[in-house]
Amino acid sequence: MSVLPRPSPKLAQAAAFSLLWMAAGAVILPAAAVLGIMFYKGGRAITWTMLTSVEEGLLPAIAGTAALVALTAFISAPLGVGAAVYLSEYARGGALVRLIRLAIVNLAGVPSVVYGLFGLALFVTVLQFGRCLLAGACTMALLVLPLVVTASEEALRQVPSRLREASYALGATRWQTVRRVVLPNALPGIMTGMILSVGRAAGETAPILFTAAFFSLTRPFPKSVLDPIVALPYQLFVMATEAPGVAEAEKWATAAVLVVLVLGLNLVAVMFRARLRRVRRW
Repeated sequence: MSVLPRPSPKLAQAAAFSLLWMAAGAVILPAAAVLGIMFYKGGRAITWTMLTSVEEGLLPAIAGTAALVALTAFISAPLGVGAAVYLSEYARGGALVRLIRLAIVNLAGVPSVVYGLFGLALFVTVLQFGRCLLAGACTMALLVLPLVVTASEEALRQVPSRLREASYALGATRWQTVRRVVLPNALPGIMTGMILSVGRAAGETAPILFTAAFFSLTRPFPKSVLDPIVALPYQLFVMATEAPGVAEAEKWATAAVLVVLVLGLNLVAVMFRARLRRVRRW
């Protein structure tokens, strides 16, 4: 019986590399196409006046989005990192830990509109915050909390165990080891997860629509956390559904500004992590 000849290693490697390049192109090309279409259709509408005008521009939406992202990070960071420290450094397994991990995994898959309805029921109605920046940030913090916990826990696990053992050998307690050894070395991964999480929050629409969004020319900017805001996703939603007189180019321009903001946050995360990686080497 004849045996088929085996392909040469170089031919197999070339075929594997070709498949990998095709897979990378299948991921990159759609994103590049979306960006290209947005800037092609809306690029001519992006002007300095559009970005800085209060009455006819995007300045209130940009300021509201920035405030929402900052307050979301302020709320979610200590909760998420604290939960990750417990799960990574203190938890010893058992039914409670398994239940917590299961809850985190399930919460990460809940649609954002469900978080919006929950925030409307709890923060706006029960706690009587009203539609304001604080209610929106609390809802967004719940939305991104599973991502923060997961990213922070993974960063903590990547810290070599020999660093912990060296700290214990010098007489440090567990908390001193976590605070002075583990957390500083896990900071690049934690910060990357935080920025990516709030980047997702900057692009969500439903939670903002239910809990925080309200635009008035008499109050274009929030003066406190109990004031409503207008954010870029909400403004884009209004322009696309409730403002038929808005030019098509302005809608695409608003979408382009939102995408640039989210991609900018992701780029900051990558650069920050790379910088910290150069400083700290294990």
